[in-house]
Amino acid sequence: MLKNRIISSSILIIVIAASLFVDWHRMLDFSLAGILVIIFIVAGLYEFFTMLENKGLCIYKYFGITMGTILPLSILLRFELTKRWELLFIMLALFSLILMQFRRRNNSGVVVDISTTLFGILYVSWFFSFLIKITYLPDGVGYLISVVLITKLGDIGAFLIGSRFGKTPLIPRISPKKSVEGAIGGLFFSVLAALACKPFFNFNYLHIAIIGVCLGILGQLGDLSESLIKRDCKVKDSGSIFPGLGGVLDSIDSVLFTAPAFYFYLSAILK
Repeated sequence: MLKNRIISSSILIIVIAASLFVDWHRMLDFSLAGILVIIFIVAGLYEFFTMLENKGLCIYKYFGITMGTILPLSILLRFELTKRWELLFIMLALFSLILMQFRRRNNSGVVVDISTTLFGILYVSWFFSFLIKITYLPDGVGYLISVVLITKLGDIGAFLIGSRFGKTPLIPRISPKKSVEGAIGGLFFSVLAALACKPFFNFNYLHIAIIGVCLGILGQLGDLSESLIKRDCKVKDSGSIFPGLGGVLDSIDSVLFTAPAFYFYLSAILK
């Protein structure tokens, strides 16, 4: 199990690092990291909707995957019909889902089917697509590297400290293996990661440490949120594409909350 986790993690690190290296040196006319984000989104959407299908919900799986792909692709290509394109997109998705429901003979569970499909688009696609938005900020690739490092090193810290010293359950009804000690260790690692990213920030160390704490907390909330969804769907992992790690959604869950929060924070202070 640990061997598989190390191998899968190493492959992911190499792929992500290579894409960030290409973007940092602007070797291509487009963002390779952005393409990777879209690939993760498509795979994550497939896993999410498959879990719901196996739970017995009649969701609009392939519509959700299609719309969930168009959203980040439009951001990557910088295609905007209006300044409020994303709001328009969400309204269009909801309107389309309602029209599609008109064609179904069975109207039972309408609210659940429409709501869960739209939730999947927002939760997986929209939230994760903020990583692409971050790359388009001034010095965006450095910020992208920072948010990924701060979040994922927090995950690693929580796992290492929790595995070795974890005794006090955090929220056992949601994730029995997570501990208070692991959560504290994760926050500590997130702060260390944030401080290590000082070259990417024009902030003082206290400011950076606070960013590390905030992103560390949000990352753990993202992890717990996916654990809550998996527990409701009665599955251990969202998928099995990464041996030892689980599915794509298992690998990106913590970033789903940190990416949009970090983007809005940077957008506010960089004005």
